[in-house]
Amino acid sequence: MPTADSQLILACVVVYLASCAVVGFWAMRRTSSTVDFFLAGKSLGPLVVVMATISSVMSGFGFVGGPGLVYESGTSSLWMVFVASFSLPVAFMLTGKRLRLLVEVRPILTLPEAVAARYGGSGPAIAMSVAIVLGVLGYLGTQVLAIGTVLQAVLGIDLLAALAVGLGVLAFYAIAGGIVAGVYTDLFQGLLMLGAAVAVLAQCLKVGGGMSAITETLWAMDPDYIGPWGTRGDLAAMSWMLLFGIGAAGQPHAITKLMMLKDIRQLKWSALATGLSYLVLAMLWMGIGLAMRTLVARGDHPALENPDLAAPTFLLHYTPELLAGIVFAGLLAAIMSTADSFLNLGAAAVVRDIPLALRGKPLEHELMWSRIATGSLLLLSALFALYMENLIALLGTFGWGTFAAAIVPSICIGMNWKRATGTACVASIATSIALNFVLEVAARHGHQLLPPGLAVGAVALLASTSVFVWVSLLTPKRELAPDMDALLDV
Repeated sequence: MPTADSQLILACVVVYLASCAVVGFWAMRRTSSTVDFFLAGKSLGPLVVVMATISSVMSGFGFVGGPGLVYESGTSSLWMVFVASFSLPVAFMLTGKRLRLLVEVRPILTLPEAVAARYGGSGPAIAMSVAIVLGVLGYLGTQVLAIGTVLQAVLGIDLLAALAVGLGVLAFYAIAGGIVAGVYTDLFQGLLMLGAAVAVLAQCLKVGGGMSAITETLWAMDPDYIGPWGTRGDLAAMSWMLLFGIGAAGQPHAITKLMMLKDIRQLKWSALATGLSYLVLAMLWMGIGLAMRTLVARGDHPALENPDLAAPTFLLHYTPELLAGIVFAGLLAAIMSTADSFLNLGAAAVVRDIPLALRGKPLEHELMWSRIATGSLLLLSALFALYMENLIALLGTFGWGTFAAAIVPSICIGMNWKRATGTACVASIATSIALNFVLEVAARHGHQLLPPGLAVGAVALLASTSVFVWVSLLTPKRELAPDMDALLDV
């Protein structure tokens, strides 16, 4: 249970959980249509889009899983955060303008609908919907485990009980308010965490005795840990760089935010602000992991039973109460709003995209079924996360890779290359799904089919991109609709 000196932290978390319920009620009143539920009415300003994007990309993956991965393997994950700071703005420029214009010229709410408009036929939309649902289960599992880990540390209860509390609040928050609840929570949370990241980094340096002292301690412990590749080695680091450098453009929770932007003219500076903001938030990722490992290496703190406890442990024991409370509340805000984004994507695929592709129209009472699908996906993702039992960051990498391999070819290349075909879209998505899940499940059962350290998602991304290009060149080019042809010329 929380100690007497952690009551301020507990109060911050309780106030936050209560505020989620308030946001859910408010958002429910603003959510009267599927356009509101899935795209926030296409009315978001640039500040909201930037904060919602970086919050959804960092979330439980970066704020909890990131420090855990650094604690466990050192500088290996630096290759994720450094390259992602540059690749996110590139993703905006590659996909943002055309996706946002497409929303204006066609009645489109989701990525599978965008794929259907680009390639025609039902196959591409169904393939993209399946990829999104499967990716959602993996990435949403990251958020589920992160919620449990944070509440377990703060409330002093076991993981299953912590999951029950967190998922109960999240279920109401996401089912009631749709994406509206998520993006406006992200606005407040993103601004809060930008300031908190700088303050926490200063605390990390203070506790560790400065950067030089931290480096000396970790070098003496293990030179590889603080070396250029970390303990996971060069193959892991380089494959992560590939996956996060190119794969950022294929993250639906990020690029769908661009479809919500009210004024497309604000896209350019939004891209720059997103990259800079992500770089600031990455200070939490690297700083806490290195500081916590330094404390353990010096014998100042017992070794952690689970690397994912690095962030909660550091905040509870080595930061001022108010700062720790703010960061814990911010962590939960990031996790829940990101989970809301994924639930929104998955529900749209199940309720809208697949029925639309198969029978030409979505389900009747679409808003009601969207809320039912949201609750069902939340339960399935919790079961999936408990089955995988991976580090939070590694589970997040799996989800990231699943999305990247399916979406980068079809959306990022396809929206910039007229020669791309629908057959190539289906083939590349099928390749990405097969490789990601076959290789991951095989490894889960002790059959390592790839060289140690090589990221499954990187292999799937390279394979699906190659399939997309070659199949496009080998299959007949489809004549584009006039509006789509004009849009690809913009």
